[in-house]
Order: sequence, then C-alpha cells, then structure tokens
Amino acid sequence: MNTFRMPAEWEPQSMIQLTWPHEKTDWEPYLEAITSTYVAMTDAISRHEPVLIVSPHTDDVRHLLSEKLCEQQLRNVHFHACDTNDTWARDHAFLSLVSEDDVLLTDFRFNGWGEKFPAEKDNAINRSLWKSRIFNRLYASVAYEDHDDFVLEGGSIESDGCGTLFTTTCCLTASHRNQPLQKVEIERELKRRLRAMNVVWLDCKPMPGDDTDGHIDTMVRLAPDDTILYNSDCGAREQLEALKSADGKPYRLIELPVPAPIFDDDGEQLPATYANFLVINGAVLVPTYGQPERDDLAASLISKAFPEREIVRIDSRTIIRQHGSIHCCTMQYPRITLKD
Repeated sequence: MNTFRMPAEWEPQSMIQLTWPHEKTDWEPYLEAITSTYVAMTDAISRHEPVLIVSPHTDDVRHLLSEKLCEQQLRNVHFHACDTNDTWARDHAFLSLVSEDDVLLTDFRFNGWGEKFPAEKDNAINRSLWKSRIFNRLYASVAYEDHDDFVLEGGSIESDGCGTLFTTTCCLTASHRNQPLQKVEIERELKRRLRAMNVVWLDCKPMPGDDTDGHIDTMVRLAPDDTILYNSDCGAREQLEALKSADGKPYRLIELPVPAPIFDDDGEQLPATYANFLVINGAVLVPTYGQPERDDLAASLISKAFPEREIVRIDSRTIIRQHGSIHCCTMQYPRITLKD
C-alpha cells in the first residue's frame, strides 16, 4: 500500500506551472508590464527546470518567448491551451502528493478566495490538464484525486515534507470556504485528504491589501533544516518561538524585513512581501520592490536559508497590483520516477 505525503517545496521538482495573463483578465490595464514580468519568470525558471504554461493563447505566448529565450530554454517550455479567469496558479493548480514511486495529483475546489472573484474557468484547469495526459507523459505512475467538495488554495498551506502542514487560522476559517465546518473539522479534512500527521495553526494577521484572508505564503515560509522565515509584522512571532520541530528542538527563525508601503492609483496599500519567494531546482526567485536597501537585506536573509541555491531577483511591483507576488503565480510539481 502506498504511503503518500506532501513534499516540501525545496525537494527536487519536475516542472513549474504558470498560468499566463491575457486581455480578458484583471491584468488588462497593464498587460504589457505583467507580460514582461512573466517572461522574466519563465526565463529564470527555464534555466533550471521545465515550465508548463497554461493559456488560451498558447501560439502567441510561444512566439513571444521564442524572441526572448535561447533554444535550450525553449525546449524546457511546454504549453497547454485552456481558457482561464486569472493567473494565480498557486491557488488553482494541483497539490501534489508523493510516495516512493508514485505521484498523486489532488484537485481541490478553487472558488476565488471565498467567492470574491469569478473562478469557474480556473477551477476547471486541473481537469483539463488531466484529460490532456500531460502528466502521464511526465510520470511513470500518476493518479488523480477529485476534492471538489472541499475548498483549499495552495497558498494557504506550507509542508515540511515530513507530514506536518502549517496554515493560518484567519484564512482556513474565513467565510465562504468550507462552512459550516469548524477548525477541528477542517484540520481533520486536511489530514485525511493530504495524508498529513500534524497541522500547525498560526494566528497571523492578514496583510493590508490581501484578498486571500491571510495566506501563509505571504507571511511565514518553511525552509530546510527546521528553518522558518517570517515577516517581522506577521503577528505570530511568539507562536513561532514556542514551536518545536519533530526532534523537540526550537526552529531556526529568520525574520524578514517588510517593504515600505506601496499604494495603487486609488491609494489602497498593496500586499508587498518578501516571504512570497519561489524555490526551484538550484535557485530561489525572490521578489523585489524597487527598494534597494530592503531588497538587498531580504535577498541576503533568504540566501541564508537556501545557501546552496542561486538567488534570482524578480521585480514584482507589477504583480502586487493584483495583490499577489511570485509564489502566488506559480506551482511546482515533484520529481518522482521521471520518464525519459
């Protein structure tokens, strides 16, 4: 019998998914700028591992990338044509579980962060990908599990790869997700569906401008060697200091700076955060916000958590205009029994 677990992000990956922006998304007013950011992310990722791009306009994206990427990188980019509402792959993409030889793709319901935004097309992306058999071409053994009766976004959980999930109370108990389930019932469902042994609930406070009700990937992130990186203003410092790892020792804590406030054209503060970095094979993509002193400090601190990986900075000032950052735009898939 297979024993599945949710791998940590820093474990070997087979590819990263991006869901590409287009003119019928909220990116339309600054489509050129966000497209340039997505090209920069594709450029950085494709130097280290394959990229899967989901878009209703795959030919256009292919042509654009052919002008920007070298031939080797282009061989690392794969496309899937599918209509989309938006671009936040972290929250609508599969959550992957692994055993020694198998991958299990779990497909949870995405409902626009508690029915705040249209999500029907994004919620159907995983089924479209599964029907395309792209994962059958990637993995020797892969299965699909439908969890459309339970709302869960990838940005709301962090896995240590050893059976413990971290999440925030403010997000998973927020309205229009899984009511009337209470916290204890939600924890039971997380353990059952994601084969987790423990769930750590953090009492963080959502960032200003956050549409997600407090996703953990905007505030607290896990790293190898029982390391936790966290925003200095996350509101959970005392909890983090009191936590013990599986071997009973305190976690190694790294406090990240908070960017100086950034506002949109209407004066609303945007959720700029350095915690929303992406770990890939051999590198970490770190968001920057045009604040050299704080950007440098954040990159240096994240490098301490991932000392053997290249730090790649991605200007994320356009991404936060739609209230997300690098990690929110992406989803990793594990490397297990890859086919040639």
